[in-house]
Parts: sequence; structure tokens; C-alpha cells
Amino acid sequence: MVVGKKLAKESLLAAVLEDDDVETDSERELLGGTRSRPPSRPRKTFSRGGVDHQTVTRSGSGRYSNPEGMVSDGGERKAEEWEEEDDEEGCEGGGGDGDRQEKGRECVIAAAEENYDTDLELEDVRKTYDSTGQTWYVEACRMFNVVPVSYFLRHMQDTELAMMHHGLGPQGTKALAVPLVTNTSLLKLNLRDNWMEGMGGAAMAEMLKENCYITELDLGENRLGEHGALALSSMLLENTTLVSLNLSGNGLPDSTAQHLAQALTSNNKLETLDLSHNTMGDAAGEILGHAIAENTGMRSLSLAWNCIRGKGAVALAKGLGANIFLRTLDLSYNGLGKDGAVALGHALKDNNTLEELNISNNRIPPEGAIRFAMGLKVNKTIKVLNMGRNPIQSSGCYGLLKAIQDNLKSAMESLDFSDITVNQDFEDLYIAVMDVFPNIRIKHGGRIETFRKPKA
Repeated sequence: MVVGKKLAKESLLAAVLEDDDVETDSERELLGGTRSRPPSRPRKTFSRGGVDHQTVTRSGSGRYSNPEGMVSDGGERKAEEWEEEDDEEGCEGGGGDGDRQEKGRECVIAAAEENYDTDLELEDVRKTYDSTGQTWYVEACRMFNVVPVSYFLRHMQDTELAMMHHGLGPQGTKALAVPLVTNTSLLKLNLRDNWMEGMGGAAMAEMLKENCYITELDLGENRLGEHGALALSSMLLENTTLVSLNLSGNGLPDSTAQHLAQALTSNNKLETLDLSHNTMGDAAGEILGHAIAENTGMRSLSLAWNCIRGKGAVALAKGLGANIFLRTLDLSYNGLGKDGAVALGHALKDNNTLEELNISNNRIPPEGAIRFAMGLKVNKTIKVLNMGRNPIQSSGCYGLLKAIQDNLKSAMESLDFSDITVNQDFEDLYIAVMDVFPNIRIKHGGRIETFRKPKA
């Protein structure tokens, strides 16, 4: 991987980053800008006036000589006849310098097409060097032995590019990263589910160390693993333009939390981070909890669908209490349980910035919900709370709604108790709360029908 990446940067990226007025050897070779001129033109037979003659040869000075050694500046052959023959000869020779360069480029592309499988029509590439990066991408694909993606060539100058499920793989991702180093058009890039693995993730990280235009990047479901996460964490220590990063579904273990924590502590530009659907557990929760407390830029964090519980859940809750920037936190589908819910209740007493909290599917019992409600009694910023699919029963729902009723400064707008049935007491309290907070909306799993003995 290191050799391939170094080769790509030396042969391609260096030429792009240098002054546009100076051509490198690799650029000349790729574009056919300068080609060695043969010492003399091949001899051909032509007829004039019904007599066959041998074609005169052309010396480097532009003078012509016939087989007998006679030399003349103009001779019987005119310049126009040479130009007509040049057109017929195609790639074998050329007229002026500009014509020879153009035909040289066409020869390079034609030779590549003969020996290289591709799904592209390369008409747009058969031009001189352009700032789009198309030439560099095609050359990088040849270097890494992958088929270029025609969709990328057509849309690489858009401001938003979505290339999900294209099966790039590690090598295809490395080739894709080459033109993106100097791309100034793309602002949002979605490469979800491309099986890029750790090597591909490292290539994207190297690209983002140089690219200062991409602000949103989705690398979800790419099997980045620890190697890819380490490279991207290192990138976040240098990149100052990325504001949104999605790393969900990449099998990130607890060991990646330390690297991510360093990035979150140092980087104050990243506003949205998605780490959902990974395998982070209690150890990761403890490490990330300290990082959340020290972070000074993040607005949205998702740790849904991980294995955080016990001490990790408590550490995350403490970090939330100390954070003054986070607006949205998703901890759904973990294992917070009673202890995690109690810790979050304490955090909401101190936190005055969080607006949306999702703790659905966290095995929270009724007692945990009631203890959590103590934080809602004093919190003034929470607008959306999702506690659906927890075994809090109707009593837990009642306690949460009662805490909101007692807090006249509550900002609550939406309560989600999906799949949790409630009784008549909750329904009566809901009606009373609507008088105080007419805009509040509550979703639950239906009302429990009280059994009544039918009349005789």
C-alpha cells in the first residue's frame, strides 16, 4: 500500500501541484507534449506527371533531399503536399509542433484503449491537460489496474457527488483519491458501501490532508476497521474544513476510541460525527466520554447500535453534562439500563445546550425512567426526547410527563414512547399537559383497555 501510494503521489500528484507553466517528465509522457523527432522521414513513392518518383526525405532543418543527394529548400515538393501526407499518415508523423503534440496525445490514448479494458468513452480525455483531473484519474486507474468509473468522470466537477454501492474496493478508492487531491468543485462526497477497507480509508485520509474544499464525507459501511479509523483520526488533527464525517457500519472496535478521542479533543471544526453500527463497548464509552467533555465544536454525535453500557454509559453521561456545544445525541440501541438513565438525568440538570436526545432501546426500567425524569424537571433546552421500546411501562411514561408538567420553562415539543402501552391515568395527564404546553406532541403504543365486567 505504501509503495503504491508513494508511486501515485510521485508520478501524478507532484505534477498537478507544481506550477502550471512547468511540465514534469511524467506529464510530458502522459500527454505526449514532446516527442522525439526522427532524423529523417521515411521514403515513399509518389507520382507526378505520370512518372513514379521516390519521396524525398526531410532533414531536421526543413530542407529536402532526393535519393541522388540533391538538396533544395523548396524543391518540387510543396509544403502543402507534406501537410496532406501528414494527414494521411496519422500517428506516424506530424506537421507543425502543435499538430504533432495533438496527434501524439491521440496516439497515447489510442494505444491505451487497445490494451486496456474500460467502460469509458475517452473522447473528453483526448485533450491537453485540464484542471478537471480526468486525465489523472484515468492514469491512476491504469496504475492501480482498475476500471475507471464513468459516472465519476461525468460528475467529478459537481458540488455534490454520491457514489454508493459502486464496489470500488481498496485499489479503486486509491485511484479515486488521486484527482480529488486538487479538486476544487466537490463539497459533499458520499462513498458509502464501497468495500474500501483500511487501505482505501487511508487513501481518503491522505487526500483530505491536502483537499481544503470537501466539507461533508460519508464513508459508512466500508469495512475500514482499526487501520482506516487510525488514518482518518490522524487526518482530523490536520484538516480544518471537514464539518461532517460518517463512519457508521465499519466494525470499529474499542481500540479505535483512543485515536478518535484525540481527534475530537483537538479538532474544533468537525460538527457532525456518526459512529453508529460499530462494535464499541464500555471501554470506548469511557474514553469518548472524556473527549465529549473537552470537545468545543461538535453539534451532533451518534453512537447508536453499539455495545455501550455500565461504566461506559455513565462516563458518556458525565461527558454530556460538561459539554456546552452538543445539540443532538443518539445513544439508541445500546445498553444504558438503570445506571445509564440515572447518570443522564444528572447530566440534564447541568447541560443547557442539548436539544435532541434518543435513548430508545436501552433496557431502561420504570425506576430508571423516573430517576431520569428528575433531570427533565429543571432542564430548559430539550425539545425532542425518544425513549421508545424501553420497558418503562405506563408508570415510567407517567413520571416523565409529570416532570415536564412541573417544569414551566420546559422546551419539550416531542415525546416518543413508541411500542409502550399507557393507561387511562397517562391519557388524563396528557390532556392536562396540553393546557400548559399546547404544542407538545406525544407518541405511544396505545392505551391499555381496562377490563370491565359486562352488565347483566
